[in-house]
Amino acid sequence: MEEMEEYTTDMDQMLFYLPLSGSTFKKVYYDALLGRPCSKFIPAEDLVVPYYASDLKDCERITHIIKMTENEVNKKMAAGFYRDVELATPSSQTDQVQQKVNELQGVKKTESDSLHTILEMHVDLNLDEYENFDDKAKKVKIPYIVTIDEGSGEILSIYRNYKPNDISYSRIEYFVHYKFLPGLGFYGFGLTHMIGGLSRAATQSLRQLIDAGTLKNLPAGFKSRGMRVRDDDQPIQPGEFRDVDAPGGNIRDQFFNLPFTEPSPTLYNLMGFVVQAGQKFAAITDSNIGNDTQNRAVGTTIALMERGSRVMSGVHKRCYYAMRLEFKILSKICQESLPPEYPYDVYGGPRQIKQSDFDERVDILPVADPNIMSMAQRVTLAQTQLQIAQSNPQMHNLHEAYRRVYEALGTKQIEGLLKPAPKQPEPLDPAKENARALQMQLLTAFEFQDHDAHIAAHMAFMASRMVQINPQVYALMQSHISDHISFKAKAQVTAMMADDPEMMQMQQQDPQQFEIIFEAEVAKVAAQITQELVQTEMQTNAAKQDPLVRIKQQEVDLRAMDLQRKAEETKFKAEQENLRAAARLDYDYDKLQQQDEQSDERLDVAREKIEKK
Repeated sequence: MEEMEEYTTDMDQMLFYLPLSGSTFKKVYYDALLGRPCSKFIPAEDLVVPYYASDLKDCERITHIIKMTENEVNKKMAAGFYRDVELATPSSQTDQVQQKVNELQGVKKTESDSLHTILEMHVDLNLDEYENFDDKAKKVKIPYIVTIDEGSGEILSIYRNYKPNDISYSRIEYFVHYKFLPGLGFYGFGLTHMIGGLSRAATQSLRQLIDAGTLKNLPAGFKSRGMRVRDDDQPIQPGEFRDVDAPGGNIRDQFFNLPFTEPSPTLYNLMGFVVQAGQKFAAITDSNIGNDTQNRAVGTTIALMERGSRVMSGVHKRCYYAMRLEFKILSKICQESLPPEYPYDVYGGPRQIKQSDFDERVDILPVADPNIMSMAQRVTLAQTQLQIAQSNPQMHNLHEAYRRVYEALGTKQIEGLLKPAPKQPEPLDPAKENARALQMQLLTAFEFQDHDAHIAAHMAFMASRMVQINPQVYALMQSHISDHISFKAKAQVTAMMADDPEMMQMQQQDPQQFEIIFEAEVAKVAAQITQELVQTEMQTNAAKQDPLVRIKQQEVDLRAMDLQRKAEETKFKAEQENLRAAARLDYDYDKLQQQDEQSDERLDVAREKIEKK
């Protein structure tokens, strides 16, 4: 878009030609005069292949017909790209295809617009005297690019079409074939091939209707030989009367009009049917998915969308495939032709990475989805996903579903419309995790953390009175410690099995059996770690307090738990009383509303009786 300024215009012109002709081509090459890669559009009539060819890669000969001015040919000769030979005077004749194109464009060729017809042939040849083949390979043809002037028959240049160090002599590809619809042979079918008969029928019907209207509005016929009309060479103007000499005395008897009928309604209906049939095929898509989409099933919407866009989806996939090949060729040219360094400083990195940006490690692909060919289809799929997510929000991420709908609509700054998504758990130090536990927030353990340090910190915190008198916090901390025990056990078993060659071989040959053994070992190690922690806690508690103090603490803990239970019961009763009070208020409100309605009805009845009297 920046360096290859002609790419967008050539692509637009190619996409205009594609549905009409069915096949168009792109030629991707390095232009030495411009010093950069180029991608030129080639009409189907300017690229000739053998009649038996099925694909560009299998063609033994690809001929590109190039129209050049005499000055362009002289430039290439002066640059040494062509041989300096005498060329014949270019012919001013044009073929039938170009004549039709000129007629549609409204242009006319003059004698000074003569161009040389250059034939650039990508062909396999056997040049024994110029190649170092052994006796067994003398009959093998290898790829060359031969350029010939059609008018004089002179060979302008012969270049090899393979890399010098390539022992397989693989041909370098320059052309990419874009197809609209697959044809019966090499070339694809376009709208001209598919609806050409309908177009001719509609045009013929329209001409017949116009001719019938013209003959009816301007009738012709016979008149008497002796009939004379003054100034008969001039048409009669509206409101004008002319003198007529009628031999028989009656003008009506001197004329006979031929029986021309008005345009036929049947022919008009037939033309409408033909035009409608052509429009239905040329439109390609029939997305009848906009009616009653709220109450329609999801499967029905997808089925209608696929049925209406089946042809266009195939065209889009073929264009995507061809564009991928074009970018692949363009990437190879950039890899070979671009300088090894950036022309400017690269922040935080070396400068010698210009060519390596296009090496074999990176694939250059079109930024598109070959299965989605329009914004309407993308929006419909996003809305369908949102509809499914809303049907069961517990199993889906509604924030992500809404974000995809906005992306399909092309909305900018989506973050300003949607609320921030819930943050993912982040690794925290043990002190912050203890604080989160007091707030009754869930804790998350991570595989890379120091599990021994976290377990020790949490065990010390659980020994405090604040945690021991709160069973919910205690259970939350115990669950978090179990997560650390699981990660620690898996790490120990993984390190142990990494030193065992038999287990590593089993992992490659029988992954299912290895997984069973691995889980069993993890369970054993987790049980051992848990038992050690329990014993350590019991020993610590036994050495810390005597029996009398421990009994007193248990009594205090029981009282605290009883107080907490009573507080929860009081809170529950208050909530229930509030619910009952709200229900009574709703009942009283409904009763008053019914009484008001009954009073209104009685007033209406009384008013009607008064009006009748």
